Amino acid sequence: MTGFLGGPERALLGVRTLSRWFGWALLIAGCGRGGHTVQGETDATHVDIASKVSGRVDSIYVREGDMVRRGQVLATLDGTEIRARAEQAHAARDAAKAARDRAVHGFRDEEIRSARDNYERAVAAEAIAETTFARFDRLMSEGVIPTQKRDEAEANYRTAREATGAAKAQYELVQSGARVEDRAAAIADLRKAEGAVAEATSYVEDNTLRSSVDGQVMVKVVEQGELVSPGLPVLTVVDLSDQWITVNLREDRLAGLKVGDTLTAVIPALGPERLRFSVYYISPLGSFATWRATRETGGFDVRTFEVRARPARAIDGLRPGMSALIDWPPERTTKATG
Repeated sequence: MTGFLGGPERALLGVRTLSRWFGWALLIAGCGRGGHTVQGETDATHVDIASKVSGRVDSIYVREGDMVRRGQVLATLDGTEIRARAEQAHAARDAAKAARDRAVHGFRDEEIRSARDNYERAVAAEAIAETTFARFDRLMSEGVIPTQKRDEAEANYRTAREATGAAKAQYELVQSGARVEDRAAAIADLRKAEGAVAEATSYVEDNTLRSSVDGQVMVKVVEQGELVSPGLPVLTVVDLSDQWITVNLREDRLAGLKVGDTLTAVIPALGPERLRFSVYYISPLGSFATWRATRETGGFDVRTFEVRARPARAIDGLRPGMSALIDWPPERTTKATG
C-alpha cells in the first residue's frame, strides 16, 4: 500500500508510526523508576463445563463472549441410553419396595385364609385316606381283597399325611410372616435399588450442563451434534471476578518479595493508569524453568518463581491475557524507628 502513496502521505504515515512507538516508549518508561519494569500477564479462574456421561450434544444455548450466571443452562446432551437405564432402575426399585413391604408387613389376609383352607382340605383328605387304609387292612386280613389293594391304600394314606404336614407348615409360615433375616435382606435390597435410582437420576441430570460460576463463556470446544466423552469439556467459562497478574522471576530478582507486598503495574490495554496489586502466591516453577550454571565452579543454578498478585480493587475492562508492566523492584514501606 505504501508504494501508491505520494511524498506528503508517506511522510505523514511515517510521523504517525514514529509517534505511536514514541508513545509506547514513554508509557513503558513511566511504569517504573528509571525504566526498570518486568512484564507479566493477567489471568483468571477458568472452569471447564463437562459431562460425566457420554452423549451427543443436543443444544448449546450460549456463544463465546456471552455473560452467564451460576446455575444457568449452557447445553444439553441427548442421553437416550441414560434415560432408559434410569427407567430400569426405577422399576427395580419398585420391585424391591414391594418385597420389603411383604417382608415387613407379612402376608395379606386373603393369603392367610387360602393357606388355612388348603391345610383343612389336606386334613380332611388325610382322614379319608386313613379310614380307607384301615378298612382295606381289615378286609385283607379276612381274605376278601388281595394284599396289593391294601398296600395301595397304605401308600395313599402316607401321601395324604405328608401333604397335610406341608399344608400346615405353609399355614404357619403365612401366619408368622418372614424371618428377621429375610426382613433385613429385603430392606438392604431396597436400599441398593434406591442407590441405583439416585445414580441413574444424577446421570440424567448431568445431561443438562449448567455453569458453576458467574462469568463469561471463553471457549466453545465442541459444536452441536458432536459426540462427547465423559470429562471432555464442552465449554470453558472464565470467572472475571477472580483475576490476577502473573509474572515469572528468577530467584536472584525476587528482591525479598513476600506474600502481602504491593506491586504497581500498568495494563497497556486499559491505559496509562497505575494500578496496585497485592501478592498472594509465590511458588517455584518446575525444573524446566531453572537457569543452569555454565561453570563447574563458582556458579549455581537459578530457579524461576511464579508470582501472582490480585488487584486491590475491581478493574473495569480487565481480561485474561492482557500484558502487565510491573515496576521492579517494588516499593518498600520503611517503618519509623523511635
